[in-house]
Amino acid sequence: MGRSIIHTDRAPAAIGPYSQAVRVGDTVYLSGQIPLDPQSGEVVDGDFEALTRQVFDNLAAVAEAAGGSLDDLVKLNIFLTDLGHFETVNRIMAEYLSEPYPARAAVQVAALPRGVPVEMDGVLVLSAGD
Repeated sequence: MGRSIIHTDRAPAAIGPYSQAVRVGDTVYLSGQIPLDPQSGEVVDGDFEALTRQVFDNLAAVAEAAGGSLDDLVKLNIFLTDLGHFETVNRIMAEYLSEPYPARAAVQVAALPRGVPVEMDGVLVLSAGD
């Protein structure tokens, strides 16, 4: 099985030596997304909710570029600098995803790139709904 590199201008360009996503067969590995504006490459303005929505928007754009959607997520990893935002993430996640929800981890970390409070990565299986 070969691998395909996924790239879209609708999500931020990688800020290091990695791809936005890699597809192997029906599995797509989404790199971590932080709340960067895809056009400017800068952290978006706003409160934690706005930043979290941008992360989901970025993940969705990469998922679509891979031929899927957030509905194809089978695993989502959420990294927070403050677990006090856990309930906000849950509420927003329920707006972006529908049941059955993917497996998930939410962990508190000391710091994230560019000083942001949230980052997420995930795994899609494009045949998951079949």
